[in-house]
Amino acid sequence: MSIMLREIREQPRVIEKTLRAERRKFEKLRRRFENRRPPLVVLAARGTSDNAAQFGRYLIEITTGIPVSLAAPSVATLYRVPLRLQGALVAAVSQSGESTDTNTVLEAARKAGAFTVGITNEAGSTLAKIPDFAAIIRGGREKSVAATKTYTGQLLGFYLLAWALGAEIRLDDLDRIPEWADCALKLEDEIAQRAERYRFMEQAVVVGRGLNYANAFEWALKMMETCYVVAERFSQADILHGPIAMMGQSFPAFLIAPPGVTWPVMQQLATRLEGFKAETLILTDESNKAAPKTAVRIPAKLAYKGSLPAEVYTPIPYIIPAQMFAAKLAEVRGLNPDHPRGLNKVTRTL
Repeated sequence: MSIMLREIREQPRVIEKTLRAERRKFEKLRRRFENRRPPLVVLAARGTSDNAAQFGRYLIEITTGIPVSLAAPSVATLYRVPLRLQGALVAAVSQSGESTDTNTVLEAARKAGAFTVGITNEAGSTLAKIPDFAAIIRGGREKSVAATKTYTGQLLGFYLLAWALGAEIRLDDLDRIPEWADCALKLEDEIAQRAERYRFMEQAVVVGRGLNYANAFEWALKMMETCYVVAERFSQADILHGPIAMMGQSFPAFLIAPPGVTWPVMQQLATRLEGFKAETLILTDESNKAAPKTAVRIPAKLAYKGSLPAEVYTPIPYIIPAQMFAAKLAEVRGLNPDHPRGLNKVTRTL
């Protein structure tokens, strides 16, 4: 068994442990923002962490109304232009906490008068020491180059940050995420069987929308780095603006399709791809009764009933089958997902 697969299986416990350890810190942060919330949030990250930041952008904007921008680290590291960030909240996200460019963005933001936040898996890292507030993912050392448990830990960090910023997220609901992650892990045997069909896949597209747009990027990244598949990632809206022209008979398409406001447009895309006779795999859960019988269904009803979007808590359980798919596909292709060629666990860029 690969280390990657073992770490995928650890995720329910990592989430549970992180929630327990970080709750009081975020309660203090929420009290800080009760009287004065930042007018702007800026997120800085690279790689898998950048995908987590993309989720953070959607979550914070949807649940708080605060505009969120994704930083361009080159502005600070290569062009050396100081930004006017006084009063903003600037958060950097890094698994190792040693990403040179994101740490540089955070240092510059603090000098500019921003309130700074770091989200990392390493309590002794540089990123844990720079900011005004550090959130530590309790994932233990991640050994596989392909990040899994640190990604879902970062998504959890953004749920907690959104809650601290005044979102109507309930901590009791977050406490259920480990249970839903466990449900997703029950798909392992089915995912292994599905992966066999894609043994010779060379290219694919992964499509999401809204809160699961980031997961489309992450699923594609996992296939690229562990299986060497050329995997393009799109929003359901963007793929219609040109890229759909490249798709035809037997072209592999992976659709992340939870219940909620994004389902109707994802369903429309699935119908269109069916007309092209594309090789389409839909990922959903048991609460989505309208999904076809051929879909991969997480054995849990994840549609949220309340003031927040129905799919608000789907991103963490939904990425787990995608991670398993990449690990299983690498296995059937005779590849080692723990040590992709040309990659190291810590990447330092400027």
